Amino acid sequence: MHIHNLGFPRIGAKRELKFSLEQYWRGDITQSAFLTQCQQLREHNWQLQHQAGIEWLPVGDFAHYDHVLNTTLILGLAPERFTAHNSNALDLEFRVGRGQAPSGCQCAASDMTKWFNTNYHYIVPELSEQLLASSEKVNAESLILQCKEASKISDKTKVVLLGPISYLHLSVSKNADKLSLLPALLKRYQTLVTQLSNAGVSWVQLDEPILGLELEQQWQDAFSKAYQQLNKGKLKLLLTSYFSSIDHHIDLIKTLDFDGLHIDTVAQETDVSAIIDTLPQHWVISLGVINGRNIWKTDLVSVYQKLLPLYRHLKNRLWIAPSCSLLHSPVDLQQESKLDAEFKSWLAFAKQKCEELALLKYALVHENSDEITLYSSSALARCVSKRIHNDSVKSRVNGLSKEDFHRKQSFLERKVVQQKTLNLPVLPTTTIGSFPQTGDIREVRAKWRRNEITQAQYQSLIEEEIRNTITKQEDIGLDVLVHGEAERNDMVEYFGELLEGVAFTQFAWVQSYGSRCVKPPIIFGDVSRKQAMTLSWINYAQSLTDRPVKAMLTGPITILCWSFVRDDLSREEVANQIGLAISDEVVDLVENGTQIIQIDEPAIREGMPIKQSEWQGYLNWATAAFCLSAAKAPAKTQIHSHMCYSEFNDILPAIIALDADVLTVETSRSNMALLDAFDQQAYPNDLGPGVYDIHTPNVPEVDWMVALIEKAQKYIPIERLWVNPDCGLKTRGWTETKLALDNMVTAVKKLRAAYSN
Repeated sequence: MHIHNLGFPRIGAKRELKFSLEQYWRGDITQSAFLTQCQQLREHNWQLQHQAGIEWLPVGDFAHYDHVLNTTLILGLAPERFTAHNSNALDLEFRVGRGQAPSGCQCAASDMTKWFNTNYHYIVPELSEQLLASSEKVNAESLILQCKEASKISDKTKVVLLGPISYLHLSVSKNADKLSLLPALLKRYQTLVTQLSNAGVSWVQLDEPILGLELEQQWQDAFSKAYQQLNKGKLKLLLTSYFSSIDHHIDLIKTLDFDGLHIDTVAQETDVSAIIDTLPQHWVISLGVINGRNIWKTDLVSVYQKLLPLYRHLKNRLWIAPSCSLLHSPVDLQQESKLDAEFKSWLAFAKQKCEELALLKYALVHENSDEITLYSSSALARCVSKRIHNDSVKSRVNGLSKEDFHRKQSFLERKVVQQKTLNLPVLPTTTIGSFPQTGDIREVRAKWRRNEITQAQYQSLIEEEIRNTITKQEDIGLDVLVHGEAERNDMVEYFGELLEGVAFTQFAWVQSYGSRCVKPPIIFGDVSRKQAMTLSWINYAQSLTDRPVKAMLTGPITILCWSFVRDDLSREEVANQIGLAISDEVVDLVENGTQIIQIDEPAIREGMPIKQSEWQGYLNWATAAFCLSAAKAPAKTQIHSHMCYSEFNDILPAIIALDADVLTVETSRSNMALLDAFDQQAYPNDLGPGVYDIHTPNVPEVDWMVALIEKAQKYIPIERLWVNPDCGLKTRGWTETKLALDNMVTAVKKLRAAYSN
């Protein structure tokens, strides 16, 4: 039996990669210094895993920005607009990922979207016949170098690669038949595999996570075609899938030329015993038995009891691993010094999950469960702890009726009332909520947390920032303002800290994209609101201006999806608990005169199950939880929502069912292509398609935004169009923010003048 890992968090226990990236982008460190820091971080990650008991170390899971982008660069498939400029490989990488690098040469970054049903974002490959036929060469040098680095720590290393079918499936292409590009793509993969084989690499983990999908026959045929043609040479290939069961594709999988199969046994129930006897007898069977996407300590005794008969049957053919890459887990629980002993005993982060595998292997090999019985006792104690149960919350959820999930008036009725109340111009302008989080703001919050300033001093400093933000928005000329969220560290963590049944950590960071990291709350018990969470800040902001100020709330599904969630209760029930807490906040805001309330749901698409046949069940309760949070708002209160990176074709009926008065969406990177969904079904409410991409520091031109707004008018009448950036401005600087918003308002003025004529 062997222990291996599918991937490790690349950001570092204290976000070392984030800070190195940002220093390099600012020009504070040289490229050589940055690359040295990355090498040191990779080696540290391997050391952590090796010391925890991992035998086969993953190589190639580390990325400066994104592992899918790594694949694109290794295959020599960066689009021409990025390679047209003379620059080094590192700056090419950052131009593709963020549209800008220290060497300059700004250009439109590649699209970015969610990695399956996670909160991680990958850079979408852009493929074409011309690009695949180009002379750009495949180069495995970086992977081979990293194998040499890792071999100093362990003699067992395993290269991690995104497989060709998943890579193609996740890409975008102007070719009507994307699969027509497969032969040319396979040639590049063949070159890559040959280079690795010639370099003496022994195992390659080929990730094909789309096997969890209910694939159309043409994509199933593509698997057969690809893996009949691919000559693996001296390599051994481990076919790896995760995030969903693959039982429905076993008849296909067993015909493919591999040397092993990894099965995620955590994400979805799977009949491992029935599967393994149908597979080739020489295959390694890797079982993902530790949850790679959550932070709860594993009940190793339960896993041991399931695995023991399989181990007796398979012996050395059995490998054990986390369910998926530990990219989605924080690094090390040992850093957490402020969690109480009982709560901390319930948790396991990436390092601890590796240690769990070592404990499990020892128990299986020696058929001795004494040590894991002691280890698992705290995991079992959590299930019966009084800390996780609140009878009044349960009673409130059980008492909900159909009326609690709907607003009383239709959108058309509400729009008439709201327009009379708000008197907004055509193409009203606003932002998504957050404004730049400067170092000064973060330092104020840090001092307050360290008790270095009083509550009164903290409030005064935050109010000063709110006042400045309101003034700047008025000077720019925005119609609907926001308070800027200076008091908030993160849109989910902020609310998590103010809700009962939710805990937060010091260092449980996970990567969202590039240098952007989030620290998800831990929903461990029944959720309720302690007190008003946003009221005082919104009231203060509104007192400074005659223009409407949007109150900013995070929706129940986003809080659910962007938290580590308890596993002893259905996600639907947890969502309804959160929905009631947000509803209580809405009621307080309305009673205090707030006219516009935004309830953000950027995560609603990513929460969907992998298999399409299971989507509707999820969407039913997910949209219901959002509606529950907004249902008590009267007709005069305008409810906004915001969504990120959603494939609207998949979920348009559910988006409509949210019944938000105004929906703002991210569409700028796709050049409004996401709105094509509205050709199939018209969107009935107001819409604010983002007119510029905030994930890049580039300042958009006026004419560019005018063109996007005019394109949006093909889908939504101008009377129902809003104009806004495509996401919050938290990660941007004030200089670029003001320039971009000035241009946005100028673009709107041009269009209003044309419209009035």
